[in-house]
Amino acid sequence: MQDIIRELDAKRAQARLGGGQARIEAQHGRGKLTARERIDLLLDPGSFEEWDMFVEHRCTHFGMEENRVPSDGVVTGHGTINGRLVFVFSQDFTVFGGSLSMAHAEKICKVMDQAMKLGAPIIGLNDSGGARIQEGVDSLAGYAEVFQRNVNASGVVPQISMIMGPCAGGAVYSPAITDFIFMVEDSSNMFVTGPEVVKTVTHEVVTAEELGGALTHTGTSGVADRSFPNDVEALLSLRRFMNFLPANNREAPPVRPTADPFDREEFSLDTLIPDNPNKPYDMKELIEKVVDEHDFFEIAPRFAGNLITGFGRIEGRTVGFVANQPMVLAGCLDIDSARKGARFVRFCDAFNIPIVTFVDVPGFMPGVAQEYGGIIKHGAKLLYAYAEATVPKITVITRKAYGGAYVVMASKHLRGDLNYAWPSAEIAVMGPKGAVEIIFRKDLDDPIKIAERTEEYRSTFANPFVAGARGYIDDVIMPHGTRRRLCKGLAMLRSKDLKNPWRKHGNIPL
Repeated sequence: MQDIIRELDAKRAQARLGGGQARIEAQHGRGKLTARERIDLLLDPGSFEEWDMFVEHRCTHFGMEENRVPSDGVVTGHGTINGRLVFVFSQDFTVFGGSLSMAHAEKICKVMDQAMKLGAPIIGLNDSGGARIQEGVDSLAGYAEVFQRNVNASGVVPQISMIMGPCAGGAVYSPAITDFIFMVEDSSNMFVTGPEVVKTVTHEVVTAEELGGALTHTGTSGVADRSFPNDVEALLSLRRFMNFLPANNREAPPVRPTADPFDREEFSLDTLIPDNPNKPYDMKELIEKVVDEHDFFEIAPRFAGNLITGFGRIEGRTVGFVANQPMVLAGCLDIDSARKGARFVRFCDAFNIPIVTFVDVPGFMPGVAQEYGGIIKHGAKLLYAYAEATVPKITVITRKAYGGAYVVMASKHLRGDLNYAWPSAEIAVMGPKGAVEIIFRKDLDDPIKIAERTEEYRSTFANPFVAGARGYIDDVIMPHGTRRRLCKGLAMLRSKDLKNPWRKHGNIPL
C-alpha cells in the first residue's frame, strides 16, 4: 500500500508541475499565472475538486508516445464562487502550449456534460496555441465535440470565457458561442488566422495585438465584452460578475441582501436632463443612482458606446439594464449598438433576468455606411429580442423617443409591462424641427413662421401626454422617484407568467 501511495503522490506532483519548473517560470515571466494558480484565485479557497488529473494523450505520431504529461494541458473540475457551484476548465500553456488533443477535449466535454446535468455555470480559462497538430483530424474532432456542447448549453447554463493567452484558429469558436468573453490586456489575443497568414494572403502587415488583442476586440470588433489589465484583476472581476448570474435557466437570479432603501430618492436626477434638448448628459449616472449601492457591472463599455448594457441589482435582485447614451452619437441606434443590445436582451430573457430600459433615442443612425452595412436587419435584431422576451420589462423614457427607435426600445407595443416617462420626455415620430420642415415645407423661406410652427409642434407632440392619453405610457413619474417606482414595479412583476407560442425556434434576422 505504501508503494502505491508514494506512486500516487509522485504522479500528483508531476501533474501539478505541468510542463516543468522552467516553463512555469517562463509563464510567470510573461506576467501570466499558471492554470492551477488561476483556478485557485477564481474559486473559493479549498473548494476546487479536480477531475482527470492523470489523463494523458494517446497520440503515437512524431515521437509523441515518448512525451506524455499528466493532465494533458488542461485542468478541469468543479468548485464554488461565493458558495455557488461552478464547473471550470483551465488550459495549461506550459504543457504542449495548451494545445488541444482528443484527450484534452474529452476532459472539457466531461465537465460540460456534468454542468448541464446539474444546472451549473461553465467557466473556461483559455490559454492555448490551438489544435495539437501531431494528432491531425483527432484534434479537430475534439474541437467539434466541444462546440456541440457549447451549443447544447446555450440558454441552459451560463457559459463564460476568459481569454488569458492565445486563442487562435478553430479554437476561437468555442468562446464565440459562449455568453460572455473577457480578455486580459497585453497577454491575450483571438483571431481566426494569425498575422503571418494575413501577411501572406492579403499582404497586410499587422501585429498579433493589433489583429486580435483585448483592445481590438473590446473596442473595434465587439467580440469581447470586457478586458482587464492582468490575470489577478481579471479573475477577481469574474468572481464579482458571477454573483449577478443565476446558475441555470430554471432558477431566478440570485438575491443579495442590501441595506439600500427601496424608496431612496435621488433629487439630483431632477436636474439631470439639460434644458437644451441638443445637449448631452451621462445616462450612466442615472443607472448608478437607481441600482443598489450604486453597483453596476457594465458589459461591453468600449464597444458601441451609444448603448449601455450591464447588470445591477434592485432590492437585492439582479436586473439587466439597457440604456441609450446621449454622450455618444446622441444616443442614436446603429448597427453595432443594435447587435450589442439584442445579444444582451436575449441573454437576460434566457436566464430570467428582468430588463429595465432607459430611453433617450433620436432615431436610427442615418448614412450610406449604415444602410450598406445592413442597419435594417441589424436593427431588427434588437426589435426581435425585445418582442420575444417574456421576462419582466420596465421602460423609462427620459427625453427623446422618436420614430421607429421609440418602438424598438422596449415600447408598450412590444409587450412592455410598465412604461414610464419623465416630464421631460418627447415621444413623437421625429423631432419638432424636422417634422415642421416636412409638414410646412412651403413656409421654409419664412423663419418666423417656421419657429412658430416648431414651437406649436413641440407643445403638441414633444411631451409624454399624447402617448399617455392612449395608454402607451402608464405614468409620468418624477425623476427623483425612479428607483422607488422600479422597485415597486419589479416586485409586482415577480410572478409574471408569459409564454410565447410553441415553436422549435424563431428565425431571428441574423
